[in-house]
Amino acid sequence: MRRADSATLACAMTALRAQTLESLAGVRRALGGRLDIAYAEEVNPPLWELGHVGWFEEFWIARNSQRHRGARASLDAARAAPLLPGADTLYDSSNVAHSRRWHLRLPDARRTERYLSQVRQRTLALLQDADDDAEALYFFRLVLMHEAMHQEAGLMIAQGQGWPLTDAAPAAAPPRRDLAVAGATLRVGDDDGGFAFDNELGAHEVEIAAFTIDSVAVTWRDLLPYFEAGGALPRHVVRDDAYEHGFKRAAFGRWVALDLDAPAVHLSAHDAQAWCRWAGRRLPSEHEWVLAQQQLGADFAFGEVWEWTASPFAPWPGFAPHPYRDYSAPWFDGRPVLKGGSFATPPFMKHPRYRNFFQPGRSDVFSGLRSCAA
Repeated sequence: MRRADSATLACAMTALRAQTLESLAGVRRALGGRLDIAYAEEVNPPLWELGHVGWFEEFWIARNSQRHRGARASLDAARAAPLLPGADTLYDSSNVAHSRRWHLRLPDARRTERYLSQVRQRTLALLQDADDDAEALYFFRLVLMHEAMHQEAGLMIAQGQGWPLTDAAPAAAPPRRDLAVAGATLRVGDDDGGFAFDNELGAHEVEIAAFTIDSVAVTWRDLLPYFEAGGALPRHVVRDDAYEHGFKRAAFGRWVALDLDAPAVHLSAHDAQAWCRWAGRRLPSEHEWVLAQQQLGADFAFGEVWEWTASPFAPWPGFAPHPYRDYSAPWFDGRPVLKGGSFATPPFMKHPRYRNFFQPGRSDVFSGLRSCAA
């Protein structure tokens, strides 16, 4: 979707919204018609998440008098009032602290869904009249990416809460093998005319020595000997001799046996590094990951679990924040970059240049690892 035209964007936005509402219906069923859950530090209240998605879309598109300027738009540009009175005081993630979101008097689910529908009608009308160039479509693409992130975040919440929203899981992979990557000069950060997040820009070259890397993400089969040798179990995995191989994992409200040929999931960066030390391996840098993907093509399978790298999330040369200033800059604190995407990530988000980032202790993410020879 980084180069999608307006018609393709409209179809993608419509399809993703259907998934968002389907997930909401599943949460409502799981909670017996309610949408309230106990406070959790790593997640947002489901009803707040839904309203925020609509608010973000309206704020950056229908209310944004400079939307046609794309990444050159001013954050301080004049804005019309929101369709939902008081929406700015409820859903602006830059100004409404996480802890406060749990105590707000939010519109009920029916009013929130109506707000999203009204916003979307205006968005699609504006999209139909927009030029098919990178600047004119920038905020429409941003809104699509933003909702995709929240769609995956919703599934992370569902996993943590044990809600039976889906049977989806990382797919089994062919046997892991080492692949050779030739040393090269890698150029990254170019503006190719498609959509780019601000942290992906800043053209520069990186010299990378030759290395070898896994063809696929590390599987449960690779981790099993580590567990049996006393390695720490990741979140959502427990020892249970009643299950095949002696371990089981949580899967959206169920317990299932480990599929040994599937990528291991819910590993924190600490888990990934601990396994690498035990196995005599190491995590790749994000630039090594990108170079491997470029050189190896189809032999470099990715997209079933987010893959931790050894690189800190940091700005590239000449970094300049885009209008959504809180997307990148506040998080340049040393947390690692993840690459690739997961089974819960919409396909258009699984782009090699995308830099995901989470605190290294997070294991609620659908994350695993790919390793290099030490």
